[in-house]
Amino acid sequence: MAARKHKQALAVAILLIAVAAADLAAILLWQPTSRSVLHDALVVFWPLPALAGFLLGSYELFLHKRLVAEFGRISGPGIVEHLLPSEVLRTFLSSVYGPNDANDDVVAGVLGGDGMRPRGDDLTISTSTTVKLELQGIDTKTYHLMTTQRYQFRNHVPTERFVIFATSNATLRDSISAACRHPLFELYFIPDPSLFLDSVDDLRHSTQIAIDYLDHEGQRRSAEPSQIPPVEVRFDQWANYLTFFRESTGPLGKLSPVDHMSDLRILECDLSRIADDHVVRAIRELTVWSRTLQRTNDGFCYWQSPYPSFVDTISFDATGLAVEQSPKHEFRVMPFTFRSATAAARWLEAGELEDLDVRSWLLPGHGVALLWREATG
Repeated sequence: MAARKHKQALAVAILLIAVAAADLAAILLWQPTSRSVLHDALVVFWPLPALAGFLLGSYELFLHKRLVAEFGRISGPGIVEHLLPSEVLRTFLSSVYGPNDANDDVVAGVLGGDGMRPRGDDLTISTSTTVKLELQGIDTKTYHLMTTQRYQFRNHVPTERFVIFATSNATLRDSISAACRHPLFELYFIPDPSLFLDSVDDLRHSTQIAIDYLDHEGQRRSAEPSQIPPVEVRFDQWANYLTFFRESTGPLGKLSPVDHMSDLRILECDLSRIADDHVVRAIRELTVWSRTLQRTNDGFCYWQSPYPSFVDTISFDATGLAVEQSPKHEFRVMPFTFRSATAAARWLEAGELEDLDVRSWLLPGHGVALLWREATG
């Protein structure tokens, strides 16, 4: 479109110069024997199209690109900073990939599910993140997956609520991060539906949270790890937490909470309960300890980033998985990230697992899986 307009402007400039040249030629070749109004008009007005054509051509050939570049350099960053981040990214993606509703999935991936919030400084983005996955065997069939997650946020996250999603439905698992509009949340997946309710109870009674926060006066404070009894959100309120219960979302369509009462639970924690009687205005750092009940023969566990996070390390401790009469297992780390320093792409004994040095941004959907199987030989 821009190239076509540029060519059209040059054509107009050439036409104006041609008209001026024709007028000048007429003046030089036509010398009337008596005074002529037309001849006098040509003498007076022929410089006008010449000047207009010269200026238009000079602008299109020499000045346009420089002015646009300079204007973008001076005002572009300032304009972008005052626009909704999701709209800036959506416009850019449309210019690259073309208009497509699926671009919203990329927007949610880069900005997190809260990318629709009004200002860029309200986005939940962790600039320093560490994760630990620990497996503790209960018997030969089940184990506890204990997860420790620490986030340090780029900007203060203005909330005093922490939401926990637990599901045994793979479709919900892959959709919740993009559909959640609450700034702080965690998502837990229980692959075995028969363990779902017991695992949710385990999660409810084991979760501990520590926060570094700002109080109502803007003072920085810290709260030690504390177990906060989460409050279960009624199913008729789920639409306030997940957009796909309110409206059609991509291939999902609009879902009904009634259809997912057996495979989804939403728990909410009031962070002010551990804030020593202070009002929590915003969260600076968040650490979450949690435990879920899992089936050993699933053969895997994993962690995914709930929001854009720069992950430093992910560590593993699988030495406690073995219990009496259980077979010996071997393990393998499988990252699904932009990059990571995977030490060995082979099966290892539990004691040989090392920390995964990630040092990269992880977007929602990125993470790492720990696989295991009965040891061969």
